[in-house]
Amino acid sequence: MTRAFVFPGQGAQTIGMGKALAEAYPAAQAVFDEVDEALGEKLSDLIWEGDIADLTLTQNAQPALMATSMAAMRALEANGISIADACFVAGHSLGEYSALAAAGALSVADTARLLRTRGQAMQSAVPVGEGAMAAILGLDLDAVRAVADQAAQGQVCQAANDNDPTQVVVSGAKAAVERAAEIAKEKGAKRAVMLPVSAPFHCALMQPAADVMAEALANVEIKAPAVPLIANVRAEAVTDPDLIRGLLIEQVTGSVRWRESVLYMVAQGVSETWEIGAGKALSGMIRKIDRAIVGKAVGTPDDVQNVTQAES
Repeated sequence: MTRAFVFPGQGAQTIGMGKALAEAYPAAQAVFDEVDEALGEKLSDLIWEGDIADLTLTQNAQPALMATSMAAMRALEANGISIADACFVAGHSLGEYSALAAAGALSVADTARLLRTRGQAMQSAVPVGEGAMAAILGLDLDAVRAVADQAAQGQVCQAANDNDPTQVVVSGAKAAVERAAEIAKEKGAKRAVMLPVSAPFHCALMQPAADVMAEALANVEIKAPAVPLIANVRAEAVTDPDLIRGLLIEQVTGSVRWRESVLYMVAQGVSETWEIGAGKALSGMIRKIDRAIVGKAVGTPDDVQNVTQAES
């Protein structure tokens, strides 16, 4: 099978994630130690024993999810499975940073610091309560774009995440997103669900955060990834470090084209995805995009053993 490694985004966080990996694999523990040192605080204590409300804060969730993904990656490597066993990497929003770390394009320490900066910048770009996001279920991308345009009424309202054929997320000004949810239901959406997020990600309101990330990324070394990255905003493979740097900036305000990214991988022959890190959300989306793809979640020592034994 032709395999891709995919990395989850915000929303997958749980208290205790990655702890069993760290206890089972010294290399996984070393990831959490490296992230703690890079941030100058014990983020691992929050991940494993903290309060979910604190972990869910964007500035914490982003580096925490990356650390968990990289811990799973190191556990796989300890069992003889490396990035060379994948033909592509891809990540959903912040997961794109995890993918780049896994592919050796970014160091773990730099990735942790970038995601802390990204989380803080995204949170502060829009005052709490002024932005919102809503998942529109049962309408395709073109239909949701039309809904967003109708709902905008001079405010920002955009299709932010094209997750799968049944789910597109809109983002923007709170009143506009609320209008979009109502219009979507009138247009035949099965449901329109306001999301419990602290900011309107992946829309034009995030431009202040994009400016912050442009400055932060300018001072970080990005190497060519060991395997191509399927970029969120392009939905195609990229390897050039300067292009990747620009796309990471663009990603802050741009749409996450996850459905198209998966279809691109399928067109390149991918038949199996391994979701590296917390949760199984991406595997669920991928199943809705193409049921022929074999999806495996790798987030616990048992998961690592299962996929390793299947390889031998």
